[in-house]
Amino acid sequence: MPVNTWIGSELNMEDGFFYFNEACLSEIENAITLIRNNPLPLLMLHPSNFYMPRCKKLIDSVFDCLENGFGFCLLDRLPLEDMTDSEAKSIYWLLSQMLGRPVAQKWCDGRMLYSVTDLGQPSGNGVRPDVTNEEQSFHTDNSYNICPPNIVGLLCLQPSMSGGLSRVVNMKTVLERMEITNKTHIQRLYRPFVFDRQKEHSEWDQATLENPILNRDGDGFRIRVSRNLIYQGYALRGESIDDEGEEALAAFFDLINDPEMYKEFQFEAGQIQFLNNMVIGHKRTSFEDWPNREKKRHLCRVWLRDHGRVFYNG
Repeated sequence: MPVNTWIGSELNMEDGFFYFNEACLSEIENAITLIRNNPLPLLMLHPSNFYMPRCKKLIDSVFDCLENGFGFCLLDRLPLEDMTDSEAKSIYWLLSQMLGRPVAQKWCDGRMLYSVTDLGQPSGNGVRPDVTNEEQSFHTDNSYNICPPNIVGLLCLQPSMSGGLSRVVNMKTVLERMEITNKTHIQRLYRPFVFDRQKEHSEWDQATLENPILNRDGDGFRIRVSRNLIYQGYALRGESIDDEGEEALAAFFDLINDPEMYKEFQFEAGQIQFLNNMVIGHKRTSFEDWPNREKKRHLCRVWLRDHGRVFYNG
């Protein structure tokens, strides 16, 4: 079964939420003890070296939700007060590998675990919005490059002082609405748009990439979308987006940004989000950090993809 269609306003607050029970928390505690007694670099940690059957059962339920249910989930929560940030990342890394294969998130250094925190720069070519405090637009991760991940994971180590709300939207539902209200615009989404590749490529490679927003594959499909990076892509080429493309994007985002369509929630310390990156769009609102730099908003991201190679470009 594919991901179910849903409208945010019709979801219950608990829909998509999963919880670590006492058995899972005991396994996590034992895993941390083992890591403390046997230090190892994070990237060398693998679930096969740990006894965590209850956690694996929980992650299997998460996977089913991502593939056949809501397409997103929120795991509540790791007890950060009982572990260091490094240990929390290690547990997150183990849980993520139970769900899929981690892959590189940057071309330049093959980074596997990516810090999402405000670096104090405005977004633009080469500066991803995820390292700013600006409001994001709804997007799918790495839409602008060759081999996007199937699943995106986020661990919250430190929330912001204010703002930074998470929003998720079901692109299948959006497209079904467009079939009714803007059917002529859907056909344009099947044709290529120009994306800014955010300098995630070699110096001799092209700075932009062409891909359709909507790709059908049998009974399923993949969405690739980032409104800002599409406009930046055309600007890098010194071109303007065609009128039909601009109208299709406007119609698409008018529906996505309808508050009825998306689910909104606060992302709290110790919680983990997983998203089906093929059909679920996500964003966060703008935020303000705490004055104390030690309390800056800090998330850790993983990308999971079982096809292709582990490299950034697959």
